[in-house]
Amino acid sequence: MNTLQTVRRLLAMALLCLPAPLLAAIQLTPVVSSGLTKPIFVAHAGDGTNRLFIVEQGGFIRVLPPGAAVPATFLDISTRVLAGGERGLLGLAFHPRYPTNGRFFVYYTRPGDGAIVIAEYAVSGNPDVASTAETVLLTIPHPTNANHNGGMLAFGPDGYLYIGVGDGGSGNDPPNNAQNIDVLLGKILRIDVDHPDPIGGTPYSSPGDNPYVGRTGRDEIFALGWRNPWRFSFDRVTHQQWVADVGQNAREEVDTPIVKGGNYGWRVYEGSACTSNDPALCTPANYLFPVFDYAHTGGRCSITGGYVYRGTQGVLPSGTYVYADYCSGEIFAWNGAAQTLLLDTASNISSFGEDEQGELYVVGIAGTVSKIVGLTLNVALAGSGTGTVTGNPGSICVSACSVSYPMGTDVVLIATPDGGSVFSGWSGACTGSGICTLSMSGARNVTATFAFLGAGSTYANTWGQKSYVAYYGRPADPAGLAYWAIRMDLEGGSLASIIAAFGTSNEFTRRYGGLANSQLLDALYQQTLGRAPDPAGRQYYLDQLNTGRTTVQKITLDLLGGATGSDVATVANRLDVANHFTGNVARGCPYAGESTGVASLAPVSFDPATAWAAKLTIETRCGP
Repeated sequence: MNTLQTVRRLLAMALLCLPAPLLAAIQLTPVVSSGLTKPIFVAHAGDGTNRLFIVEQGGFIRVLPPGAAVPATFLDISTRVLAGGERGLLGLAFHPRYPTNGRFFVYYTRPGDGAIVIAEYAVSGNPDVASTAETVLLTIPHPTNANHNGGMLAFGPDGYLYIGVGDGGSGNDPPNNAQNIDVLLGKILRIDVDHPDPIGGTPYSSPGDNPYVGRTGRDEIFALGWRNPWRFSFDRVTHQQWVADVGQNAREEVDTPIVKGGNYGWRVYEGSACTSNDPALCTPANYLFPVFDYAHTGGRCSITGGYVYRGTQGVLPSGTYVYADYCSGEIFAWNGAAQTLLLDTASNISSFGEDEQGELYVVGIAGTVSKIVGLTLNVALAGSGTGTVTGNPGSICVSACSVSYPMGTDVVLIATPDGGSVFSGWSGACTGSGICTLSMSGARNVTATFAFLGAGSTYANTWGQKSYVAYYGRPADPAGLAYWAIRMDLEGGSLASIIAAFGTSNEFTRRYGGLANSQLLDALYQQTLGRAPDPAGRQYYLDQLNTGRTTVQKITLDLLGGATGSDVATVANRLDVANHFTGNVARGCPYAGESTGVASLAPVSFDPATAWAAKLTIETRCGP
């Protein structure tokens, strides 16, 4: 292997920046499953709208706003396009300054002679409809064969438009176009669409550092030796270009980085293998070889290039290159050292695409666009009682929820019954009635079952638990909670008398009987809202208490029922932890009493993180 090739392989591996060797499996969520005809590309405009633009081979570009299921027509140039086989409207790229200039570019084959056309269009006054006025930038003759048209357009980090052009078709490139620097077939081109060439009379120019500017060869050429570079992309973090070149009969390849003026081997080499086309020219030092390739085995025959994953949802390790084989329907990943199968589909995958957040999409030629997502954990709640399930990492499920995780993620689930209910146990991927820890090695279904204890309404149990936390600084014992809940229901749901009873109870008197009004007020705020009173509120309530115009009970009602801002979450988190403790006692956890450390768990639970830690502590003390 020559020195430059070694450097390229090492650079590609380094720029992936992957930890070893976690690699996620994936699922596909349909975005569009009907109404499309031969879609071959999907892209975003980079304008902050999060719309997807879907290219159909027949000459249509459809626009799909967020949340929509049916795309609308953005542009119809079907009368200008020769479609069929490998011909058609093949590529789309939005100008980097599209939000301000509205310019975008297309790649298509035209009727008559089948020539490749690179043309410019612009959005109309309606952001979801393009003007049909066309400016042709570049025409590339493609007269003899219908195949190997290439079709990719993308703007590089330098602001120039890169164009992937096939070798002109047939098999084994009979005219040797890919190695001929006087033709544009079989090349990666790079042009400047912002500065016309007044000397050449073209609406574009070639960057001055293109390898053949000022010497023999076409100025537009950036790299040569390509068979059919159908799809390529730029890593949005490292800006490195990744090109997937479709092979002949033996090998499919991916090349990166793309070196200016580099010769990538076709038709002398197919992937890393010397062909019989020009065996005398098989001198490795003269060419740049793939960072990886694969053979035509297992039904594989045509690579569909993709993207380096940089999405915000963590579906895959950041830096993973994702690609597919059109014939087998398999989606693969390259982690800098090995190719791994992510998902085997039944689709002929024509392309991948990226949205504005870096999430990836899969285009099926049969008419589908799907989003790549992680493995789904489905949580359902069942039984006569009520409660919540908290996941870490994840969210709180109050009835049912679905959360996506990368493969291999360890998820911890905790079930918390509402007041008056008890957690009966898990079923599905979790068992028992304690903490559930599961590893996402595939999609998972879990059910948490809660039973109703039959003592008081949910409303009464909720306020009973709140009163225990506010007045006693501890979770309720099940019997005590049942007593107060039933009593509250018998009194028509009246809070005043129940809270008054709490405020004159023996336990309350033991804890606060000797405190001055100012100390009592501070204690109520701390236990109810987890904070000191604000100066204005403190002074207001002290004046009210000292003059006999209010009572501790009324203040407690105000704090619990009138919480605003961050105080709402504090009250909810404390209630959540208190219910968790009481529910565990109800299912058999030994009750520790008000004087133990368990009694302090509810008051310290001000936010989700501390609430989660407190629930873990309760589960540990209670055991499985």
